[in-house]
Amino acid sequence: MIAKIVISIALILVVLGSIISALAAIGLLRLEDVYSRSHAAGKAATLGSMLLISGVFLFFIGEEGYVNMQLLIGILFILITGPLSSHLIIKAAYNLNTPSSKRTKYDDIKDDLPNTKI
Repeated sequence: MIAKIVISIALILVVLGSIISALAAIGLLRLEDVYSRSHAAGKAATLGSMLLISGVFLFFIGEEGYVNMQLLIGILFILITGPLSSHLIIKAAYNLNTPSSKRTKYDDIKDDLPNTKI
């Protein structure tokens, strides 16, 4: 009985992760500039992949009855590298003076750091 509940929760996590990853892919296509796209990739894709891997992790616990440490390491790796990589992409784009969209009204970094590179 417990195994069916754990497998059901795993299925829900996999479906949620798939939906969030699909929305992140749509965000990558529809958003206007590199800053917005990097935000979609860094936040939504990280959450989507973490939910997918967490669902697989719970499925292995419910179906096979053992804990897969490789999946735990994968979750930790995605948790660290996803937002960090999007932050570094935004930082590099800002240093290269990549233009933002026309809807961007205010540049906080420009006012805080007038003569320095970030």
